[in-house]
Amino acid sequence: MNLDIQLQEGPQRNVVLLSGEVDVYTASKLKETLNPLAEQENKELVVDLSGINYIDSTGLGIFIGALKATEKSNSTLKLIGLNERVKKLFEITGLNEVIDIQANDAREEA
Repeated sequence: MNLDIQLQEGPQRNVVLLSGEVDVYTASKLKETLNPLAEQENKELVVDLSGINYIDSTGLGIFIGALKATEKSNSTLKLIGLNERVKKLFEITGLNEVIDIQANDAREEA
């Protein structure tokens, strides 16, 4: 499966729309997109996962790296639109305690 990435850049917020699967085969593509955005100073990075139907531990690692980069650049990372399966994975691993995860309808607010 592929990973489709769409980017909406703004002056204070960047929104990344993902669809497909995040796994060992697609993680590098995601990392190449997220890391430079996460390193931008004083910006909010919103990642819409509503189109993601599968994510593995490699993908989780990408989000941990993005979180660390946003903390260094005085920015924030927010994940929105997680389906129940993906949300459960973040809960099982405890990442929901360190990454801001919003409800499925949070895109309008983000």
